[in-house]
Amino acid sequence: MTKRVTTLIMGGGQGRRLSPLTNYRSKPAVPIGGKYRLVDIPISNCINTGLKRIFVLTQFNSTSLHRHIHRTYPYEPFNQTSVELLAAEQTLSNSDWFQGTADAVRKHLPHYHIEETDTFLILSGDHLYRMDYTEILRFHEEKNADVTIATIPVVKKEVDQFGIMQMNAQGRITAFREKPSLNEDISNLVMPAAMRKEFNVKKKADVYLASMGIYVFKPSVLVSVLQGKEADFGKEVIPKSISTYQVYGYVFNGYWQDIGTIRSFYDANIDLTKPNAKFQFQSQEGRMVTRARFLPPSTIRSAEFHNSLIAEGCHLNGVHIEDSVVGLRSVIHEGTVIRRSVLMGNDYFEHERRPKAMPLGIGKNCQIENAILDKNVRIGNRVIITNHSRTREKDGDNYYIREGIVIIPKGAVIKDGTKI
Repeated sequence: MTKRVTTLIMGGGQGRRLSPLTNYRSKPAVPIGGKYRLVDIPISNCINTGLKRIFVLTQFNSTSLHRHIHRTYPYEPFNQTSVELLAAEQTLSNSDWFQGTADAVRKHLPHYHIEETDTFLILSGDHLYRMDYTEILRFHEEKNADVTIATIPVVKKEVDQFGIMQMNAQGRITAFREKPSLNEDISNLVMPAAMRKEFNVKKKADVYLASMGIYVFKPSVLVSVLQGKEADFGKEVIPKSISTYQVYGYVFNGYWQDIGTIRSFYDANIDLTKPNAKFQFQSQEGRMVTRARFLPPSTIRSAEFHNSLIAEGCHLNGVHIEDSVVGLRSVIHEGTVIRRSVLMGNDYFEHERRPKAMPLGIGKNCQIENAILDKNVRIGNRVIITNHSRTREKDGDNYYIREGIVIIPKGAVIKDGTKI
């Protein structure tokens, strides 16, 4: 690339669909894979691509996200790589909060120090994927595009979750529909057979091109499209731009997962534990980095594991764990069985505790299945968390059920013998 690239990572809104995991943190700060945070994904992709100017735009519940980025990505003077936080701020000209992704970028325009040779890469902070951004940036330059949108093939049952695009043979986007209903006639948006062959799309059913929330802009075009009051890129700016500018679609055919709901978060984590998982943090194709914590190795005694990820700093004694993610500093005592669950672990080691206080971690002879345990939970002995009633949605005493998955929120205390 001959042009300077400025990368903007969206720090996330309120993240209601990921509640209660987002009650105390923004979506990009949600832990994933035992030791990472979601924001590590786009930042790592940027570092692997060699991009040096990275801004993270934040607003809601941003304290833990700020702390993580500050401790993980210090300025590197030798290669001049920086990850800079841009929080929502009041100014003399504007006292409003961000109203959406486009509004967030608009209100920070003076901080980017835009030059004519810039290319702007805009990313979401809550997706799981591995991408070399060089390819989309090269595509954008070769097409002399004003705007380029990364797209991914999806089948009909998924179209109501995404913005769906129609592309011609040259790759130019000619139509856009935001989250069409499954009952709508969108046959005109089906990906042509020749294009499917060109991009090696192997799905047998009809395929549609969905927006990945990754955009590349010429600097003058970005400034121009932000002159109005449109709040969001996907819902407003992009559809408006198609009729005015040269907007192209770049087809990405690798693994990509939008972590927008409890179910998608849970499934993405459990998928990491499978043999030959589609996404692997330890892949040599592009390493994923996170905060260096310098924790001791995990202590494991008389334990049995099947298809699980175990982070460092854990104390696991006499446990049986299947198809699960066990996060940093997790403490689990003998006789406990854990299946298909996501444990985020703990923020600290508990070397001392108050008399009669329940210890940090999971007690003896517990049974936990199909659950998400947020950080710093205290679960007593003989606790059963299995959603035996198959409830879909519920707000309980120190627990929630979302899409059939039991969630124990951060810092919750579950007494001995409790059954959920």
